[in-house]
Amino acid sequence: MSLVASLLAACSGQFWVNTLVPPWGYARDTDIAYGEMARQRLDIYRPDRPAPGAPVVVFFYGGSWQEGNKDGYRFVGQALASRGITAVIPDYRLYPEVTFPAFVEDGADAVAWTRAHIADYGADPDNLFLAGHSAGAHIAAMLAVAPDYLKAAGVPQGAISGLIGMAGPYDFLPIVDPTLKTIFAPESAWPRTQPIHFVDGREPPMLLLHGEADETVLPKNTINMADKVNASGGNARIKLYPGVDHVMLIAPLASVLRFKGDELDMIDSFIRAHVGTG
Repeated sequence: MSLVASLLAACSGQFWVNTLVPPWGYARDTDIAYGEMARQRLDIYRPDRPAPGAPVVVFFYGGSWQEGNKDGYRFVGQALASRGITAVIPDYRLYPEVTFPAFVEDGADAVAWTRAHIADYGADPDNLFLAGHSAGAHIAAMLAVAPDYLKAAGVPQGAISGLIGMAGPYDFLPIVDPTLKTIFAPESAWPRTQPIHFVDGREPPMLLLHGEADETVLPKNTINMADKVNASGGNARIKLYPGVDHVMLIAPLASVLRFKGDELDMIDSFIRAHVGTG
C-alpha cells in the first residue's frame, strides 16, 4: 500500500492507481465540451444510487497551474459517486498556453455548464459544491469568494452550496518561484490572485483540509484562510492531518488507500450537512 501511495505522487502513478478503481456503482460520461477550446472538456461520474438531494461536486485537480489531466482523477470521481454524489471533473487551460486568470475563468465556465445541464444527468443544480486539490483548490476557492468570475459566466450569486479545499494555496504571497511570477504577473496585481484577499464573510461554507507535513503548499494557507473567514462572520471548518504531506492528503480518496484517512468521510459529511443551502 505504501508503494501505491508513492506511485500516486507521480502523474503516471495516478493512472496506475486508476486501474484499481472499481468499475461498478457509477456511470462515466466523458469529454463533454463546456467551451470551444481543446482543454475545455469535462467528465461526469453518475452514482447508481444518488444521495438525497442529488448533490453535485465540481472538482478541480492540481498541478501548479501547469499540468494535469482529468483522466488521472477517476479515483476521485469514483470516491464521490460511492457516496451517492455526482462528480464533475473538468480539464482547464494551463500555463504556458494561458496565465491567470484564464484557468479560473475556465473553471467558472465549467461550473456554469454544470449548473445548466447537470439535471440531465440526475443531479440537482441547486445542490452544487466546488472542490479541489492544490492549484485546483485555488481555482475552486477563487470561484467561491470572488463573485465576478461566476457572475461573468452567468452563475447567480448564492448558487454555490459549499467549498471543499484540499491543500489549497489561498494566501501565498510573496511569490518567489520564477514561473509562478510569470503565471500571476504583474506583481502589482498579486493581491487579487489570492483567495484570502476576497473574504468578507459572505462566501459559502467551507471545509478546508491540509496535511501538517505539506512542504509544497504550506499549511498556513489553510489556517490563515479559515481564520479570516470565521473572523469575518463566515463558516470555515478546518482539519489538519499530522504527518500527512501534499499528496497523501488526497491519496485516501483512492479506494485502495481509503483506510489511510477520513478525508472522504469528512467530505461526505460536509456535503450532507449543507445540501439545500445553495
